[in-house]
Amino acid sequence: MLRFLNVFHSLGLIWMAISLTLLFPAAFSYFEADGMMHYFLDTCSGTFAIGAVVALVTRPFKSELRVREGLFIVVVVWTSFVLMAATPMYLARTHIAPNFDFSHAMFEAMSGLTTTGSSVIDNVRGLPLSINLWRHTIIWMGGMGILLLAVAILPLLGVGGNQIMKGEMPGPFKEEKLTPRIANTAKALYVIYISASFLCFLCYHFAGLSWFDAWCHAASTLSLGGFSTFNSGFIDINSPWVDLVAVVFMLFAGINFATHFRVIQRRSFKYYLYCPEAIPFLVVVVGSGTLISIFLYVGNDYSSLLEAFRYGIFNTVALATTTGFSSADYTVWPLFLALWMLVLGSFSTSAGSTGGGVKLIRMIILVRQIKIELRRLLHPHGIFPVRLKGRVVPPKIIMSVLIYFVIYACVVLVMTTLMTISGLDLTTAFSAVFSCQANIGPGLNLVGPANNYGVLNDIQLWILTATMLIGRLEMYTVLILFTPWFWRS
Repeated sequence: MLRFLNVFHSLGLIWMAISLTLLFPAAFSYFEADGMMHYFLDTCSGTFAIGAVVALVTRPFKSELRVREGLFIVVVVWTSFVLMAATPMYLARTHIAPNFDFSHAMFEAMSGLTTTGSSVIDNVRGLPLSINLWRHTIIWMGGMGILLLAVAILPLLGVGGNQIMKGEMPGPFKEEKLTPRIANTAKALYVIYISASFLCFLCYHFAGLSWFDAWCHAASTLSLGGFSTFNSGFIDINSPWVDLVAVVFMLFAGINFATHFRVIQRRSFKYYLYCPEAIPFLVVVVGSGTLISIFLYVGNDYSSLLEAFRYGIFNTVALATTTGFSSADYTVWPLFLALWMLVLGSFSTSAGSTGGGVKLIRMIILVRQIKIELRRLLHPHGIFPVRLKGRVVPPKIIMSVLIYFVIYACVVLVMTTLMTISGLDLTTAFSAVFSCQANIGPGLNLVGPANNYGVLNDIQLWILTATMLIGRLEMYTVLILFTPWFWRS
């Protein structure tokens, strides 16, 4: 551990910075007079003090961050932020639910930070407003990554920013930069993220939501999170205009933000065509939504084609983008439709988006490699490189993608086994793990859209809490800490 002392100076600064985010719900609580302010202030002062002491004591060890330290700092910041985010909810547990304990608070906080959107709270509508605001604030921050935010606002990290970004950013291509400096790249992405969030906020309000509900749902939508201020989410809202706003901004957030940056910077929509994921993403998600809507209409699940399209498109986009909103209980639809939507959520979103899953770019590379292997059966001596938009994909990336899928499947298998050993039925166990690993939110059976994760016991909640973190940080960043060679010189 002594070799990681240089990390703790940066960690202390980050803890000091993220503690200040608690002033937002604290100020809101003060004006609303809901009695929650001291919980936020106590957590803020405690976290700030710890960060200040750590930064001061470890200042002599400050040095450049390498890849190893970058991965370490990513995991530590994510886990410590979850603990900080859970603390005010745990302190206010008597105002949340009778059985709300530390395990529930950690699960809720991890679900927010990883933008999974699963919840253990039955009556979210009855929560103190500042607690509900905090839930949606952490899910908004988790959307673009709390460390990406740290790199944007803490130039003190300077030279180490590149290593942090490599551990934090999703997708197989982590070397590309939009600007020469990592901090400027982070700021550019956040400008787009904040601007889109504000526009979504206004659209939600003018579609019929209150200012408070509009902001909370905008934060949840742009982060592709899934938290709601209504107990049954969009089922309770029941507005086609609100549904339309959600679909548009979910699709926007499911596309690589680097592509949005290039479109805005160059003022040309043609960069969406140049992106290897943007058009396939829209075709897969919207096309699947259309087919599912037709199935619903033909199967007499809805009386009119327009109604079938409203619910079919919305729920498909929500699950495919890993947002997890639901405007209907899709578990009463034919089972293959619910499975279809969950599978979409495991891969549909773009790398560099706020969504979860394995990312569409990996699936595209996998499919093309499979086609090449089949071709090679006929032409064993042929050379058939994998290309994306005219660029040859390096073999090391192809190998990394193949291994990623194997590890992904192994994590799902291991976690599902642990969940079934803990006493869950296979359908609930698998869908809960699958959904948390891809950061989707709702699953099937006991954890379907009409229920929540509050029915699970503490052991099951901790298994899923770990699964959400592993999925959000794309496995390698977390799992490498458990290898012996990570700790060797």
